Amino acid sequence: MAVSAHSLPLFARMALAARRTGLWPLMMAVIALFVALPVLTVLGHVFVPAPEIWSHLASTVLPRYLFNTAGLAVGVAAGVLVMGVGTAWLVVMCRFPGQRIFEWALLLPLAVPTYVIAYAYTDFLQFSGPLQTLLRDTFGWAAGDYWFPPVRSLGGAIVLLSLVLYPYVYLLTRAAFLEQSVCVLEVGRTLGRGPWKLFGTIAVPLARPAIAGGAALALMETLNEFGAVQFFAVDTFTTGIYRTWFGLGERTAAAQLAGVLLLFVLVLLLLERVSRGKAQFFHTSSRYRELPQYELTGLRRWLAVLGCGLPVVLGFLVPAMLLLEMSLTAGDQQFGWSFLPYVFNSISLSTIAALAAVGLAVLLSYGVRLAPSPLTQAAVRVSAMGYAIPGAVIAVGILIPLGWMDQQLYALLRGEFGWNVGLLLTGTGFALVYAYLVRFLAVSYNAVQASLTKVTPSMDAASRTLGKTAGGTLRRVHAPIMRGSLLGAGILVFVDVMKELPATIILRPFDFTTLAVRSYELASDERLSQSSTASLAIVLVGIVPVILLSRAMRRSRPGYSDAGG
Repeated sequence: MAVSAHSLPLFARMALAARRTGLWPLMMAVIALFVALPVLTVLGHVFVPAPEIWSHLASTVLPRYLFNTAGLAVGVAAGVLVMGVGTAWLVVMCRFPGQRIFEWALLLPLAVPTYVIAYAYTDFLQFSGPLQTLLRDTFGWAAGDYWFPPVRSLGGAIVLLSLVLYPYVYLLTRAAFLEQSVCVLEVGRTLGRGPWKLFGTIAVPLARPAIAGGAALALMETLNEFGAVQFFAVDTFTTGIYRTWFGLGERTAAAQLAGVLLLFVLVLLLLERVSRGKAQFFHTSSRYRELPQYELTGLRRWLAVLGCGLPVVLGFLVPAMLLLEMSLTAGDQQFGWSFLPYVFNSISLSTIAALAAVGLAVLLSYGVRLAPSPLTQAAVRVSAMGYAIPGAVIAVGILIPLGWMDQQLYALLRGEFGWNVGLLLTGTGFALVYAYLVRFLAVSYNAVQASLTKVTPSMDAASRTLGKTAGGTLRRVHAPIMRGSLLGAGILVFVDVMKELPATIILRPFDFTTLAVRSYELASDERLSQSSTASLAIVLVGIVPVILLSRAMRRSRPGYSDAGG
């Protein structure tokens, strides 16, 4: 009796697909399960009964977690939209002094981790800092004679996070503006609309998917933030997860808090999708010319310089100069040979995670190319969802299954061989790299997939007629063509791992310290000047990739000409 393939169970369909196209679909399913395990673990614990713990949390800290997390998300979303969309329109469509410099300079805050800018500004703005000291010395004020906005507050966290995260909106919105069709803008101009009416009625609606995507990325990073909000004493779900797990020792409650945060993230993504409705956004012209630029004159040109300059100055130059000054005058006392292990740990972890993420991304992208079935598409979507999950949630989702596996391995090896082994999975580098892969696989996949789609299918056919297998075609044909994109994907993951803090703090092995952890530990002990050395090292590592990314963006527009640039 013939049986329809669609009536078979999931794994049977995977096996059938594997016989038709090799092991690629099966391998993609394994990768998807590997990446999804921490998230599934957290979601599974949402339904575990823990009434006593939840009643305690609900009566003490849960309302504060909800209020601060929601307030932080709303405030940062407003800040990054104003700065990101406005500056993107100015550098793409207007001409004013310093415009070409601002094109790449506006991305520089991406190189500054959020917790680093929090440490720098706290040292500068606190009561004993240089700014308030200068004000008191200049005007003869005493402690109670003046009011100064507190930097360690929810408002301070919103402002500083917005200064660091607006480049996510700027990055995607600028790319969308660069891809605009001149024809659409010319139609608007014939209807009597000036630059700002074109911006509000044509450019922004067409760029809405990109703007929403950038805002979503900024919100994901906001919900993932640990170092800055912990340092500012702003209790959010991320700090609550850490405190519940390590302070109270309540694994179930920590997993349930992580589940609530995960549901919060999913609701945000769903709201954006629903608000878009069935609207579709297309450019109907396939002919691209250089975009017209409006020459700003008089006061407008200097307002444009101010609007683009303030985010760069406040989001990068000021904290970088503060870190440099603190590092030169005080700095980490262990700077020297004893500082090298921190650098080595950070670089080695980031390199291993980048290589693994790019490798898995290549396998996923090529698997979809070979077998573009609903099953492989679902595997890709599952594998790429980790970037929307905060690092603390991923860490909790990894500790629970790996802890159980460690217990089983310990019992087996002790019972069968008498070996008294310690932790083999949790508290090791494996757990850290696992967390980085779950969190940043989507970053490398998007870059690799975009590059692979540009390789024509005729190249695959020619390679197969010459007797090359699917793996041989990938190694001999696709990999050399995609070398630049593979390098770019690896650099992005490398920089992200260097900055990652929540997952690193929770999962790191005993006495294993990275630059991010070193900076956090010193800042937590109020040794801000000493933390500046590790913080500055992280910033310096991220600058070059950011500049290269900006240059690649400008060249991405069809019909781009570098004349005059």
